[in-house]
Amino acid sequence: MLIKQISVFLENKCGRFAEIARILGENNINMTAFTVSENEDFGIARFIVNNTEKALAILKEHSYGVSTTEVVYLKCDNVPGAMAKAMAKLSKAGVFVEYMYAFADKDSAHVIIRPDNVQLCDSVLN
Repeated sequence: MLIKQISVFLENKCGRFAEIARILGENNINMTAFTVSENEDFGIARFIVNNTEKALAILKEHSYGVSTTEVVYLKCDNVPGAMAKAMAKLSKAGVFVEYMYAFADKDSAHVIIRPDNVQLCDSVLN
């Protein structure tokens, strides 16, 4: 399934992600999945929320550099080998995965995938 992901560029300083989490929480926006990566100078927080448009507007009001990206959401069984099967399908179809992040919830695994071709990736996995 295709969904929107929000990316926020952050100074690499203590408390920056906490501030974003506070702002979103105070505005009743739930982060359902996220990842934070960083280098020496800055970080990028990527997340899925329950109200993308509202989150974008609020973060822009607070002067954050934000963007949206279309990503593929995959829900699969939380069993050994499930990701191997999905990745084999993508590899066979020539889909390159730029990055992904995941979490498990009992019997299901939830994976956010940023491929080079979102339409093809979505088609292959569905």
